[in-house]
Amino acid sequence: MRRSRKKRPDKPLIPRFNKNEYIKVPEVRVLDTDGNNIGTMTLKEAIALAKEKEMDLVEINPKANPPVTKIVEFGSFKYQKEKEAKKQKARSHVSEMKGIRLSIRISDHDMGIRQKQAEKFLNRGDKVRVEIILRGRERGKSEFAYETVKKFVAMLEQDFSLRYDQEPQRQGGKITAIVAKK
Repeated sequence: MRRSRKKRPDKPLIPRFNKNEYIKVPEVRVLDTDGNNIGTMTLKEAIALAKEKEMDLVEINPKANPPVTKIVEFGSFKYQKEKEAKKQKARSHVSEMKGIRLSIRISDHDMGIRQKQAEKFLNRGDKVRVEIILRGRERGKSEFAYETVKKFVAMLEQDFSLRYDQEPQRQGGKITAIVAKK
């Protein structure tokens, strides 16, 4: 059986807001369209006040005591909340771990290409894992791998101030270091 590798959506962008008859408390604090406090009143009075103004009563803070509601046009209120959530999601960036794989016998040109790729990752705010896989006789010459990793990090430090999240260390047949922008 084949499994889907697609990411499942997390939580919905905006929280659910109860409006009018779906509010389940007997007494509410009411705000008008400008955000001014009208006062505390029963739910029926608050809904009647909202209907009188041809608007909806929307529960903004259900955890307050008594819950806070606002008299608004629900469609435009929901649209504004969705817009804010999308803007906030666009600004947030989760730091990822990106890998750059080198070898002991890497040429200067290939090292330059890997450097540009690592700079792109660091500019985005990601961490970079620099790794060298040791093959065959290279396992006995691990000091060359440490030198290659340190040379690569030194090339990156010409453009950025970096910090080691993990110093170069041997893990089985690999030499690994993790760097990030300060």
